[in-house]
Amino acid sequence: MTDAADRNRLFFGDCLEILRQEFQPGSVDLIYLDPPFNSKRPYNVLFRDKSGEAEPSQMHAFDDTWTWGPESEHAYEEMTDGGAPAKVADAIESMRRLLGTNDMMAYLTMMTVRLVELHRALAPTGTIYLHCDPTASHYLKVVMDAIFGTKNFRNEVVWLYAGGGIPRKDFPRKHDTILRYTKSDEYTFNPVYRPYSEGTVQRGRTQVKGKYFEEGLRAEGTPVNDWWPDVPKITSPTDPEKLGYPTQKPLALLHRIINASSNEGDLVLDPFCGCGTTVDAAQSLGRRWAGIDISFFAIDLIRERLRDRYGATVDAEAPSDGTPIPGRQFEISGIPETYEAAIALFQKNPFEFERWAVSLVGGQPNEKQVGDRGVDGRARFPLSKRDRGHVLISVKGGAQINPGFVRDLIGTMQSERAQLGVLVCLTEPTSNMKQAAAKAGSYTWPVTGERYPRCQIVTIKQLLEGRRPALPSLMKAYIDAPASGGAEQPELFG
Repeated sequence: MTDAADRNRLFFGDCLEILRQEFQPGSVDLIYLDPPFNSKRPYNVLFRDKSGEAEPSQMHAFDDTWTWGPESEHAYEEMTDGGAPAKVADAIESMRRLLGTNDMMAYLTMMTVRLVELHRALAPTGTIYLHCDPTASHYLKVVMDAIFGTKNFRNEVVWLYAGGGIPRKDFPRKHDTILRYTKSDEYTFNPVYRPYSEGTVQRGRTQVKGKYFEEGLRAEGTPVNDWWPDVPKITSPTDPEKLGYPTQKPLALLHRIINASSNEGDLVLDPFCGCGTTVDAAQSLGRRWAGIDISFFAIDLIRERLRDRYGATVDAEAPSDGTPIPGRQFEISGIPETYEAAIALFQKNPFEFERWAVSLVGGQPNEKQVGDRGVDGRARFPLSKRDRGHVLISVKGGAQINPGFVRDLIGTMQSERAQLGVLVCLTEPTSNMKQAAAKAGSYTWPVTGERYPRCQIVTIKQLLEGRRPALPSLMKAYIDAPASGGAEQPELFG
């Protein structure tokens, strides 16, 4: 086991494996997690029994369902056969007797085995914040009581927010629950204050000899309690924080948590880091940080977010003279660096392989690989101050490739009126594929007058060697993308 506590790091992969391999016991000062859970599904569906023949549960950033199957059964048996403390095993066994084998039980099982590892990694003076909603918060509290101990439960924070729809037959659901636990009775806590309301200030004023004095009011403001109506949710499509990530949390929420339960230089961990709000907040507040996510889409988005906001760079991209940028460099672990690792990623998870390959070209991968018409990502480049050109990126990881893939890409380019297309292949393209791409002709970029092949083929080996397709200067992915996260309508061919 290595020690991830001495530098800022992003990890691509399952947080269970990474926690066990990379984090020493007691190495993390603060943990915040907002684990994906599809609470928008009908409540009764979550409790419908599933057979053990279902596919292993795969948790992705935008398809976050959990299904009972071999993977959750294995995790359950591991915990109940001595792999978890006795109280935790008892709790999870009781829940199975109560719930049966369904999506909710799969979610609780897979979360419990990870929360056990988070407890191990948490420092004796550390705090954990578990963000959830009313669909599962009551079950998760039982799990947290078993792992951390009832005496270490500190708060059930209620985050209140506005926005969204209003149901016709229910009260509007307008809050999340954040469960706060510590590792022991000795823990870091810095009181947080908010400004007094104008009414409170007026009531506290006393006039003496024509001057007003505010009596009984702290200079810092009033202490923040366990319900938070003053942190707005990101709802507006024009919100400057919005990245198009559906479960994105506001920076103000994480600033409050990090300020309250850590000090400068402490290590903050988010094992389901999504679009990176936790690591962004930790970076801005002078904390060390570690983020983990199973989706390459999330890792790539965070990399661009840190570059855009802080000029932060991955260690491999450090200045050529080797001069470090204090506090602004970070490592990314788990990303393929060799051809053999690329093959392994494709065999393990073809969707994540596609997202990774798109990023090598400088594009933004699709949020979902459903109904994509063979296009796995997109890149944009300027045509003028207002107009944007588009590059469609298609990735093929199988051994059987043929000219039909090239023709399909060209056909989609024409139907979407995209200027350029790139086909990324895990294996070497055939001569017929190259001929099909050459027949697409060339494109002249109006900004510089340079000509580019309209359809290009590049291999993973070439990309890993640093060879890139010939393209106009691309705009930054994610940060410059439309707020909705969707693709804009491309301009006509130039």
